[in-house]
Formats: sequence, C-alpha cells, structure tokens
Amino acid sequence: MKAAVLRAFGTPLEVQTVPDPVLGTGEVIVDVVATRVLSYANEVFSGERKYLLDVPVVPGPGGIARVRASGPDATHLRPGDWVYCDPTVRSRDDTVAPDILLQGWSAGGPGGLRLQQHFRDGSFAEQMRVPTENVKPIGEIAPSDAGRWCAMGTLLVPYGGFAAANLQAGETVLVSGATGNFGSAAVAVALAMGAACVVAPGRNERVLADLARRFGNRVRTVKLTGDAKADTERMKQVAPGPIDCVLDILPPNAGAAPVRAAAMTVRPYGRVVLMGGVGMLGGDDLALPYPWLMRNCITVLGQWMYKPDAALRVAALVRAGLLPIDGYEIAEFGLDDANKAVTHAAANSGPFKLTVLRP
Repeated sequence: MKAAVLRAFGTPLEVQTVPDPVLGTGEVIVDVVATRVLSYANEVFSGERKYLLDVPVVPGPGGIARVRASGPDATHLRPGDWVYCDPTVRSRDDTVAPDILLQGWSAGGPGGLRLQQHFRDGSFAEQMRVPTENVKPIGEIAPSDAGRWCAMGTLLVPYGGFAAANLQAGETVLVSGATGNFGSAAVAVALAMGAACVVAPGRNERVLADLARRFGNRVRTVKLTGDAKADTERMKQVAPGPIDCVLDILPPNAGAAPVRAAAMTVRPYGRVVLMGGVGMLGGDDLALPYPWLMRNCITVLGQWMYKPDAALRVAALVRAGLLPIDGYEIAEFGLDDANKAVTHAAANSGPFKLTVLRP
C-alpha cells in the first residue's frame, strides 16, 4: 500500500510503498477514505511540540474509513461499513488507569510508548490496523462527504471535556480559546449538548462576529484586552447569569494568563475543565488561588481526549442535525500531496476549516 512516512523529525513526509497491515485478533483493517491534517501537524513533524512519537512512523490521528476485514471477536462490523477510526487507544489490562496512545500522533507516557510499538502507524495511508473497540460505525454516508465527517475528530475533543464536567442542559458555559479551531468547535458542541448560553472570549473580532452570526443570541462574545481583572469581569457581565462551567482549550503558545482570567469567571461550586496546552512548551504554569478554589468549592478537571463511547454520541448529534458539519470549509489533498496538505493546514488554521487527505 501507499503511505506518507515521517522518517525523522524535521524532515518532509516521504510518500512510498510500505507493507499492508496484517490482521490480528482484536483488530480491524480499514481502508482510509479521509483523514484530518491538523493545523499544528508541522509543529509535531518538526519536533517543536516534543510529542512522544517514535519515528519512523506513518502519522495521522484517526479518520473516516471503510471496514476491509475484522478479527474473530468482532460480531457486528461488516466489510464496507463506514466507520470513524478513533485514535485514542487504551491499554486493555487496566480499566481503572489505562495507558493511552494517540495512534499515529503521540503517546501519553511510557505505557503509551509500549502501545505504540504495536498500534504504531496512523491514517496517512491507504490502509490502517486499528483496535476493534476504536472502530466506530457512523452509518451510511456518501463517499464525497467523507472529508466533512472528519470534523468529528475536532468535535470529539471538546465533547470529551463537557462530558467529563457533566454539562447539563440549560447551563451557561465559557469557552476559553473560542476563536480557535478546537475552541469554535467547543462552542458548537456546548450548544448541541443543550447549553443555554456560551460565553466566547477572544482577541479576533472577525471570528467573534462570525460566531455570533453562526449561533445567534445563545452565544455572547467578549473582546479580550489582556487586562486579566478587567477581562474576567467583562466575561462575567456578558453572561445571562452565573457561569456554571469553563472549558479551556487554548494552545501552548497562549500562556497561562488568559486561562486564569477565564477560569476565575466560574461560579461557586462550578467546574473548570483543562484541555489546552498551557506549560507544554515551557513558560508560566497555571496558578489558581488556593483560597478561592477551596472557599468556593471549585472543581478543576484535567481531561485528555474523551471516553470510548464519545464518538458514537457525537455521530448521533451530527445525524440528528444538532451538530451540523456542513458549515466546515474543506480543502482536500491526495496522498501524494501530503506535504502540501501540511503546509496548507498550518496557513489555514481558523475556525470551521478542515484540511483533509484522501488516500
């Protein structure tokens, strides 16, 4: 089969012929139809992000595919089924605290690196071997829509955060990083899950205006000034009532200050979910006041990715029309143009944009 291979950090992807994956028990082989190229893929491939990714490797975190073959322990999957391949691979021998690997992208630690030795290669290829439990049926779709369905990979991340926080219908949430690719997806997901209002802070006035246009008066936008105290008060003021839940999904280069300003808008007994990249590349760590946390009974949650059933639930929200994916701007590339796709993704990283490979 053909695949795009990262031979070493700091080198271009090499499109070449590699051996077809071999099926084992507890595994599924899929034909990859479409896969996201994340906006920061260039930072991963250069080594700037310092991800635990053992090279050489076929990169690519998940995608939309069709089942080619499944192992003897699969009783529902059939060849040709349309599926979302969830890259969040968990070790099977510890259900309480499993090791985690993002297949084709990054390990969560030493245990994840061990998983990476087997579930190594990702979706920048014509075929991929995936753990059976990571193959999620999405129902029949038109082949031309496969690229659009790659939006699931973006939508799933904030869904995991809100699910961890037990977001309830009618609550008010704040998305820290709302003008980014994952942050704008978080706004859409919160509304789909029943949030009465989403406070959307950011510095980019054009994107803030677009969020307001897309989602109407359930979204309250705030132009950030960089004055932490003033920004915190302004975010509180635009909300129709107390802010029940704050989700931070800012990237590593944002720094800790805007995360702290957003977190401290939450009401007493509220929840703060941390899913962003503060501290990953150095700099100040997040410092929330101990007395404020304690006296206000604030719950702070760290959440990496999402629970195993999340993909099925997000697919159901898409199918129901509660989480539209037709508003995404899609740019598609063939596998031979993988490096062009990586460059394009970095230059077009805004909200509701997808760069897609079609192997």
